[in-house]
Amino acid sequence: MVSAPARYLVFFQYFGTKYSGVMETSTEQSMVGVQNYLEKAAQKLKPIVPIKFHISSRTDAGVHALCNAAHIDIQRAPGKPAFPENELTYSLNYHLKPEPIRILSTRRVADSFHARFSALSRTYIYRLLVGCTHHSQVPVFERDLCWAPGAGYLDVPAMQDGAQFLLGTHDFSTFRSHNSETPFQSPVRTILQIDIQPSSGFLSHHYEHRGLEFWEVKFRSRSFLYRQVRRMVGTLVAVGMGKLKPHQIKELLEMKDARALPPNAMAPPSGLFLKCVEY
Repeated sequence: MVSAPARYLVFFQYFGTKYSGVMETSTEQSMVGVQNYLEKAAQKLKPIVPIKFHISSRTDAGVHALCNAAHIDIQRAPGKPAFPENELTYSLNYHLKPEPIRILSTRRVADSFHARFSALSRTYIYRLLVGCTHHSQVPVFERDLCWAPGAGYLDVPAMQDGAQFLLGTHDFSTFRSHNSETPFQSPVRTILQIDIQPSSGFLSHHYEHRGLEFWEVKFRSRSFLYRQVRRMVGTLVAVGMGKLKPHQIKELLEMKDARALPPNAMAPPSGLFLKCVEY
């Protein structure tokens, strides 16, 4: 008699620079997705049916995750019990060893659970580095982990004022990029939280004399549109650089037109981290 599959919620993190994004891609590409490596590791567990990771939150090439989530179903050979959670975490990490991908924890869940649709909220943070006027001034240990806009200064209070216009429920058409899903998605989203707070850099106390400042922009919502966070960050940075006034963010929202954003208003992927998915 074939045993029923066991469903698990898997929390995992990754350093996204070398990947095409989190989602699975053709293995013939020069860069492939984090999902490719997760599923390759899972096949080493010798399941009866190939294990598919149903990812909660998509991230683009170069974007990192402190904690993403997925659910998987594992069907073992007859007579073999379901994997204990700790053993599953250890085994997956063992087979992921060469990659900057780590399983944080696994949890047995009901068969009705879905990592994407059961999520209550998602939180992203974007790391900004202020005080650099040239990319060569970015500490080598922060390469690919932040964005130094190049102005050397940001008016953070103005950015905080502009961020208030993004809070709440709006049509975010202006702040989304186009992909294959765009025509089928409602552009209406509810931003539950935006914070712009000072942060710290890796070993930053060793180069405080250089006058570098790190800031984190945090966004929380149940879901986001394609590249919405990066476009919101880029627009807030334009406010911080004096290229836009805070109230112009409200005007951009009301235009409901992605072409209305200033040129180069999308922040690069390197400073973006998916912080957590809440259930």
